[in-house]
Amino acid sequence: MALAKRPRGSDPRAAAARVLVQVRDKGRSLATALPAAQAELADARDAALVQELVYGTLRWYHRLDTFLGGLLRKPLKARDADLHCLLLIGLYQLDQLALPERVAVHETVQAVRTLDKDWARGLTNAVLRNFQRDRQQLGQAITGDEAAVYAHPRWLIERLQSDWPEHWQEILAANNMRPPFCLRINQQRMTRTEYLEVLAEQDIDASPIAETSQGVCLSKPLAVTRLPGFDAGNVSVQDGAAQLAAPLLQLQPGMRVLDACAAPGGKTAHMLELATQVEVTAIDIDAQRLDRIHENLGRLGLRAALLAGDAGRPADWWDGRSFDRILLDAPCSASGVIRRHPDIKMLRRPADIEVLVQRQAALLNALWPLLATGGMLLYCTCSVLAAENSRQIGDFLKQHKDASELPVMVACGQRCEHGRQILPGDNGMDGFYYACLTRTA
Repeated sequence: MALAKRPRGSDPRAAAARVLVQVRDKGRSLATALPAAQAELADARDAALVQELVYGTLRWYHRLDTFLGGLLRKPLKARDADLHCLLLIGLYQLDQLALPERVAVHETVQAVRTLDKDWARGLTNAVLRNFQRDRQQLGQAITGDEAAVYAHPRWLIERLQSDWPEHWQEILAANNMRPPFCLRINQQRMTRTEYLEVLAEQDIDASPIAETSQGVCLSKPLAVTRLPGFDAGNVSVQDGAAQLAAPLLQLQPGMRVLDACAAPGGKTAHMLELATQVEVTAIDIDAQRLDRIHENLGRLGLRAALLAGDAGRPADWWDGRSFDRILLDAPCSASGVIRRHPDIKMLRRPADIEVLVQRQAALLNALWPLLATGGMLLYCTCSVLAAENSRQIGDFLKQHKDASELPVMVACGQRCEHGRQILPGDNGMDGFYYACLTRTA
């Protein structure tokens, strides 16, 4: 039986190839490039397929691109970047997806027409057929290439080998896995036990996240529109590791709290869910991202003071009143959440790390005078790199004699010289770092 033809211009594989070009060659994030491409497809199933193909191909890019280099007689020209990406998508389907190979090859060859490159249909067919035939040899040929074997850029592999000599392979493997779908139950509306019962009634398989008091993990991802009670504010999407932040602050009624670099507001909301009688100020440098915090708080029935401003320049927005708690969720490499954002492998560069380290140090130094004596600053990142985490806090403590470190009261993760590191995949969670500091004078 012949496979049905798609209308010209509606091909999800061609759309996915164009998104990959934007990420790989133009430095755009998936968060900005993908939605526009999906919006052009009328069929929701095609939009979902584009997401699968883009995320998966980026996740395995360094492996797939090495395969492609061994299958092409000569590199493609720069103007054929979209074809290059389409070939990677074809290889991804054959290497990682449980699609019938005949369908994967046929549909990828058909997508060449949508890219207006009919001349490359034979080339595309040959590349994919040759991969099917020579897959074992190609796999053996990459065994000495760590970037291809682990599907990560070499510089990041080297960093992880240095920082985590006993765990780097586990980190890389976790980064290449699909992330779990995790929720945080709004305890102002219902208990976790009650929500699990609601899920069970609707035949949605879920289990509690043991390291949290409100966390739930679904066995399969689900659109938020299908989550029971989402619109009513009963539940939010948040990874288990991120849910550790608010409890670590040990909030008490009447406390004045600053959430620096607050967008998109998940931790802001969690703080207010745990302790409604606290005064929370959430600041973010991006005014548009503050709109998202406002929307999230509104859905959850919570309120906070929202300020647009640079957390590193308190003179522009601070009223002079000390904060009892400061949460600094610092901008970072996001190397701990690659499984959720595989474009990080393409977008992040080695030189970015030092720039981020300097920015983190500047934020710590700027916010420290805002903390009341005896107060707590919780520093966290979604990074696994020591320069951004343990070494950053070690340098800060050396420079501030009025700062003292408090234990991070969580049982999971790795104890560091300073703070505590949750590695990607630890208890199913994302990679997160936490350090608690108190001001002694």
